[in-house]
Amino acid sequence: MNDNKTAHSSSEYDANIEKSIPYYSSIHDEVISFVSIYSLSLSKWLDTGCGTGTFVEKARKIFTQTSFYVCDPSIEMLTMAKNKFKGEVVSLGAIDTPSLDHSWDGQFDIITAIQCFHYLDKQGRADSIGRCFELLKKNGLFFTFENTRPLTAEGEEVFKAYWKEFQIRAGKSPDQAEAHIRRYDVEYFPITTLEHINLLKSTGFSIVELFWYSYMQSGYLCIK
Repeated sequence: MNDNKTAHSSSEYDANIEKSIPYYSSIHDEVISFVSIYSLSLSKWLDTGCGTGTFVEKARKIFTQTSFYVCDPSIEMLTMAKNKFKGEVVSLGAIDTPSLDHSWDGQFDIITAIQCFHYLDKQGRADSIGRCFELLKKNGLFFTFENTRPLTAEGEEVFKAYWKEFQIRAGKSPDQAEAHIRRYDVEYFPITTLEHINLLKSTGFSIVELFWYSYMQSGYLCIK
């Protein structure tokens, strides 16, 4: 049985995620690039659903004056992240986003949630995004990226085939790629870009923009 909700065990995650998510490293790099030019004083940065900590390891090398905080519902993932950080990043525990303590409300200048909320049902996703909104300072930034449902049934089939072919080119066997695609609507539950935007707006964010879209992944920039 896997030790987290992704397709890979925590010990195999770093070696395999690039074979599953197109431009995974680029997603990290583009968030960091945007934040680098955005006029915002960054005191506290929370990465929720931090996985093995790869993103925060990149970000903290650039934002050396920022305090980083992480959490992840998988104990195994969080343990790997903490081993990378060697005590220099604050762990808020093996916990899901809605369960974060309310003493942190309004404390964070930026929150990132990269490829973690699509495992949730409709209410779970809404609760997680709502909790991020509460945790942010006024004018704080929120980035969220998820696997995403195309707008039509026909598009869904085309993009599944497109994504499967990427995974084969990246080094997976056809059977491995097909098994990953079969997780769609079974182990993760994507919504469309329009549903994402409507949910983020209804949560209360003053600005919601589509930041990234490739294959079947999309990302959103929000400002409280």
